[in-house]
Amino acid sequence: MLLNVLTCAHALLKESLKEGDTAIDATCGNGYDTLFLSQTVGPSGKVYGFDIQEQAIQNTKATLYENDCHNVTLIQDSHEKIHSNIKEEIFGGAIFNLGYLPKSDKSIVTKAPSTIASVEAILKKLKTNGLIVLVIYYGHPGGGEEKEAVLSYASQLNQKEYQVLRYQFINQQNQAPFLIAIEKKKRSAS
Repeated sequence: MLLNVLTCAHALLKESLKEGDTAIDATCGNGYDTLFLSQTVGPSGKVYGFDIQEQAIQNTKATLYENDCHNVTLIQDSHEKIHSNIKEEIFGGAIFNLGYLPKSDKSIVTKAPSTIASVEAILKKLKTNGLIVLVIYYGHPGGGEEKEAVLSYASQLNQKEYQVLRYQFINQQNQAPFLIAIEKKKRSAS
């Protein structure tokens, strides 16, 4: 059975993340990915959740509270500021849902420059065989530009250091979301 993009994202991250890892939800939204990461890395792990919208942070807090999760730090800031908000040396994985917060102000959207800056910051600290998964929703104003920029960036990553996967249903209408997964094959010598 083929998995939808969110189920596929979680399945990939579940294979990559281990108990005790540090994980990042770069776009908290309603907190479902944050919850998934929290449960996957377990009580000895750590999750950082980012969102620029107070509503998203509050929604995520409620989701985590309902599920008794205590290993998450929520940060109301742009995901491009990961480097100044997280001091851990190694990340196990990260997830992004690009677009806008469902049932909210659709004019507040993720944008290519901050998304790419965030991906670059995470890649520098990503463990070997760690994953960054980006679920790309692009059926909104500006979404097409972000999609193209992220695809261009990901396709130019050095194949000796990274594997990049695109998972997409090609017969769907209405600009169905798709997934980009970036796996770090070896630590760079930086």
